[in-house]
Amino acid sequence: MSIDQEKSSIKQESVSDYSKEIKHIDNNTANVKLANPLTGIPHDQLMDDASEFAKSHGLGHLEQEFRKGALVAQDPTAFESLTQLTEEDKNILRRELTHRWAQPAQLYYLVILCSLSAAVQGMDESVINGANLFFPDQLGIPQKGADASRNQWLLGLVNGAPYLCCGLIGCWLSAPMNKYFGRRGTICISAFVSFITCIWQGLTNTWWHLFIARFILGFGIGPKSSTVPVYAAECAPPAIRGALVMMWQMWTAFGIMIGTVMSLAFYNIKDTHNVHGLNWRLMLGSAGVPALIIMTQVFFCPESPRWLIGKGRYDKAFESLMRLRKSSLQAARDLYYIHVLLEAEKEIQTGRNLFFELFTVPRNRRATLASGIVMFMQQFCGVNVIAYYSSNIFSQANFSNTQALEASWGFGMLNWLFAFPAVWTIDTFGRRNLLLTTFPLMAIFLLMTGFAFYIPEESKARIAVVALGIYLYAMAYSPGEGPVPFTYSAEAFPLYVRDIGMGWATSVLWFFNFIVAITFPRLLGAFQPQGAFGWYAGWNIMGFFLILLFLPETKALSLEELDQVFSVPTHVHAAYQVKSFKRTMQKYVFRMKVDPLPPLYEHEGAIGEKHYAPGGSGHA
Repeated sequence: MSIDQEKSSIKQESVSDYSKEIKHIDNNTANVKLANPLTGIPHDQLMDDASEFAKSHGLGHLEQEFRKGALVAQDPTAFESLTQLTEEDKNILRRELTHRWAQPAQLYYLVILCSLSAAVQGMDESVINGANLFFPDQLGIPQKGADASRNQWLLGLVNGAPYLCCGLIGCWLSAPMNKYFGRRGTICISAFVSFITCIWQGLTNTWWHLFIARFILGFGIGPKSSTVPVYAAECAPPAIRGALVMMWQMWTAFGIMIGTVMSLAFYNIKDTHNVHGLNWRLMLGSAGVPALIIMTQVFFCPESPRWLIGKGRYDKAFESLMRLRKSSLQAARDLYYIHVLLEAEKEIQTGRNLFFELFTVPRNRRATLASGIVMFMQQFCGVNVIAYYSSNIFSQANFSNTQALEASWGFGMLNWLFAFPAVWTIDTFGRRNLLLTTFPLMAIFLLMTGFAFYIPEESKARIAVVALGIYLYAMAYSPGEGPVPFTYSAEAFPLYVRDIGMGWATSVLWFFNFIVAITFPRLLGAFQPQGAFGWYAGWNIMGFFLILLFLPETKALSLEELDQVFSVPTHVHAAYQVKSFKRTMQKYVFRMKVDPLPPLYEHEGAIGEKHYAPGGSGHA
């Protein structure tokens, strides 16, 4: 049999074996309509619609710009063939493709502010790390002694308080706050809450008072974490939007590193005659400084055009886009596109409970399961155990307090530096492959760290192996479970439930963040470091199989291909991946000759025209 005949045979086998179990979803038409509501409209009608839009929204003086902008929005890649555009117009659009980072200064100012917001998030998570060395004894919850078991639970409760608030309340406040206060208003309010509560933490004198302050901090963390990535995505042009979504995780890692720097900076601060524990109080308060900067600067940035259009303020939306784009043609294109997209969303959402459709529609349910797995595993892979408690861990490895903080800074630095390769690998190596590669590595390095505590205390090798294990773990985590969960969740859901789906995924993340934070001190006390690290190593092994069985690849897929992928029944996908794993082991480990498996998906030639997530503002 020839190679071509063999491929054809495999393809036919695939269709016969799998397609009968793959049902088309009910919302495919709605999803494609949201991909680009302008598809299929004749040019003359499209220009007439754009003219009417401009006149009816107080933008009649820009009628010609909107006529041209609507044509470009219909197919952004076909502008060269549009005779209605001047050569100057085409040069603007060509430069947009060839010089994607040549953007207005106002956009970069917004990018810097969003990066600072992510850094505040990281600092909020990590300044507690150094403070853990001091405040438990001073606030009456020492980690050793007769009440050690009770006090370890209380330490976990205090540390996890912001994330309990985020998971139960904070994240769900994001939608109403954005509705009434806008993106900038929500960011300003959440930054104000972060600033006040960071200062408040430094003024507490009992563990329960610190718990209350940190719980209220969750009202600053939750809405900010949900709003800032959306705000950046809605303001950014499509060519750099993906990079900005990645940037949130990268600069959160940077904030984690800066948090450990603050712990080192204030470590040797002496108490005054009337202030006891000044060093840890300054550590906790330091995260309020960048929050104050955000609060005072955010209103110098333009409001989200999508939010303004949703409020019917089209003139203000156009002014905002003019600050964020290089030309009036680009601003008109994006404004008109956002308008028609919002109108299409209103039609689709009428009379439907979108939250329940996350679980009742099979295609959505599989996306919800997959995004829930990656969000859950970002917490149970153990990274925040190290982010919150590395100073305690290094102290148990016989580091001095200063050495423990310096070693924690090394973890933060590596966590940040190794986030940069993910910008390239996530779209080349793929989301699923990154996770399948890094989960076993993380398990090995956590076991290595835990077993290092069996080395005698007097040996310098103990310190070296513990630090090496944690550092290698950071290098494996940062390009894998670091950036993948948010990226994956943002693209797995159909467009019409994407906002609801992301809200669900974020709440899962913060809730299990709290579970990790509250349980680890007691886990460390009961299991000792060997057992505690072994526990999370076991979860990384579990994560490998969860990813293998339940997580389809989503890299560079069109909307139709995503629908096809998530329309495959879960048991069919899992069974196929078990066969694929067995074949891979036989071929590459045992060097056996094995027959190729038929493909599970028929991406090419089976679904006709493809559509991709829209390039206009409004979609992350």
